[in-house]
Amino acid sequence: MTSYWTVQSKTALPFAVLGATQVGLIAAITLIVVPLPAIQREFAISPSELALLSAAYGLAFGGLLLVGGRLADRLGANRMFISGMSIFGTSSVIGGFSAEYLMVLGARFTQGIGAALAAPAAIGLMMRLYPDQHRRNRALAVWGTLSVTGAVTGTVASGLITTVASWRWTFFVPALIAVVAAAGARHLPRIHPHATSRLGVVDGTLATTGLLMFSYGVLESAPALVAAGAVTLTGFLIRQARSADPLLPIAMIADRTRGVALLVIWLTAAASTTSTFLLSLYLQQIQGRSATTTSAAFLPLLLVIAMGPISARLAGRFGARHITVLGSLLAAASMALLSRINVDSPYSGVILAALIIFPIGAGLAFAGATVAALGGVAQERRGVAGGLVNTAMEIGPTVGLALLLALASNRTHGLLRSGHDAVQATTSGYAAAMAATALAFVVIALAVRFTFERKKQP
Repeated sequence: MTSYWTVQSKTALPFAVLGATQVGLIAAITLIVVPLPAIQREFAISPSELALLSAAYGLAFGGLLLVGGRLADRLGANRMFISGMSIFGTSSVIGGFSAEYLMVLGARFTQGIGAALAAPAAIGLMMRLYPDQHRRNRALAVWGTLSVTGAVTGTVASGLITTVASWRWTFFVPALIAVVAAAGARHLPRIHPHATSRLGVVDGTLATTGLLMFSYGVLESAPALVAAGAVTLTGFLIRQARSADPLLPIAMIADRTRGVALLVIWLTAAASTTSTFLLSLYLQQIQGRSATTTSAAFLPLLLVIAMGPISARLAGRFGARHITVLGSLLAAASMALLSRINVDSPYSGVILAALIIFPIGAGLAFAGATVAALGGVAQERRGVAGGLVNTAMEIGPTVGLALLLALASNRTHGLLRSGHDAVQATTSGYAAAMAATALAFVVIALAVRFTFERKKQP
């Protein structure tokens, strides 16, 4: 069967514009992964400050996505798409010229604000391209793999960029993506705004502030800050439950299929970012590899690009439930392999095997979960639904990364107190984080097995 994006030429170009934008917005998360050690040396920052720099984009992205979805529904997806990409591109340029840590940190955070405005609008516009439910499900399956494609592309490209140029080009490249997206916006379908809901700025601020305090508190091992973040997020959820017009529709996430699907997206995004973050540090700081070699090591992850059309066909034939379970179990196997690394692990062993298996599993898991999460959503709620999917996708690389780094750090410090060598203790900490992720994937596969609809997707 011909791939969906070649069936009708009138949808090919708009989908290409929207798909490239999605890949670019997600790639911005991981574009700074490989040059992180170089950034740390230039600004003389601590490991926790480095982790915050890596997470800042996702914190703003994830925290404000629901507001972005509401704005897309209320003010129009086309307007928010252009506005978001303009903010994203401008802040990327500022980040590239930053002269100090706080400036580049602010640029990363503002990039995330722009992305939070553009991403939900992009999903709404993409769904408008496919009024037919069957074709839309195939498009959603491919869309799900675009996110992990972006993350992988960003990781590989970051090493190549820093090999031939400064790390600052990891900001200039997203600026170029913003220019291309703005130029292609005229080819996108028009969606009339539904000005029936309040904007929810207060709720969006609560969500973003809570995520920021919680994640940074975990990274800094500051219980008071973690507690403050948890209280703020709890207040946000209480407001949503009591509101007649909530920013986060509790009923949408209370649906067991959608709720579990969002957890799959969250976990897969967390695993993707955390594994590349830790492996980048492991290969460069533990095994002494160069940025170029490290970037090349991640090349097998590009297999995820092929998972777009494959996942679409499998979703249509077997349904979201089966491919999500399979994808989650493959991802679990990949993380289990990485949990076996030691200081001298050869790349051609468990590392290479894991990097081959993970993109296949992640592609299937993202595709199936995206179809399940966005299935049956009314036109006027697609901006919010898209915001939910992207929120899960962005909170994974922030909160998930913070939690797994804390686990790795605790394991490392425990071994150091026992008299172990620092290098071995650090490696064991990384392995512990991977093992915990593998277990989480097994649990989520079981949850999908018993909550997703058993019938085939149409």
